[in-house]
Amino acid sequence: SHFNQTDTRTGRLSSTEPNLQNIPVRTELGAQMRRFFRAQEGWTLVDADYSQIELRVLAHIADDENMISAFNSGEDIHTNTAAQVFDLPPLYVTPDMRRKAKAVNFGIVYGIGAFSLAQDINVSVKEAERYIANYLKTFHGVRAYMSDIVDFAKENGYVATLFGRRRYLPELSSTNRNVANFGKRVAMNTPIQGTAADIIKIAMIRVYDRLLRENRKSRLILQIHDELIVEAAPDEVEAVHWILKEEMEAAAALKVDLSADVHSGKTWYDAK
Repeated sequence: SHFNQTDTRTGRLSSTEPNLQNIPVRTELGAQMRRFFRAQEGWTLVDADYSQIELRVLAHIADDENMISAFNSGEDIHTNTAAQVFDLPPLYVTPDMRRKAKAVNFGIVYGIGAFSLAQDINVSVKEAERYIANYLKTFHGVRAYMSDIVDFAKENGYVATLFGRRRYLPELSSTNRNVANFGKRVAMNTPIQGTAADIIKIAMIRVYDRLLRENRKSRLILQIHDELIVEAAPDEVEAVHWILKEEMEAAAALKVDLSADVHSGKTWYDAK
């Protein structure tokens, strides 16, 4: 596959010929396709995936005390959000409530509106409005960030990641309301998704350098947005597990801890 450094506006890598970042996973049939991706005989695929990295970046950039506290105390962020949105103790959060809160958590990062959220989670627009209002009342740092970053972008014409990589936003000066609103959503999301993209690239460098420094036979073979895969030599599987976890979690110093989940298996399917 070919990995492209500059094809996406957010800074994420893209993959072509074939696109290995778009192998189906959300359906059972699609997930089964990952069984065709196998380590060479005797070797093992070790897969490490950042846990909720964009929400962790959001907590840091927005300096949101409630979100930072939830992450650093080891709480499930979606259960925590559901408890706030539905105004009940976490113990009483149902799976359906958590599912809806998860949609709010990830939707907020992309500037989702009540109409789109209502469609996503199959509730009325009025109910979706209430979810968003309760969310922003709880996570007031996020609310301030959403307003402040759009104001900054309008004044300066760009937004930037934590590492200083800029994205210019001429859309914000458009007289077309749809285009201007798109610019606002991009202004809110780019520092989050862009910083996450920067962090995974830093992690790639750290993992590659450490494998080289320790004279490992194992090698980094694939990146899928927030996920890294190393093909590990037979006697290096455990070492690679810890190399991935340590280097990914040390890739950036945020107000919340980065967390990487690591699994291994003979095939890509088994390693997830």
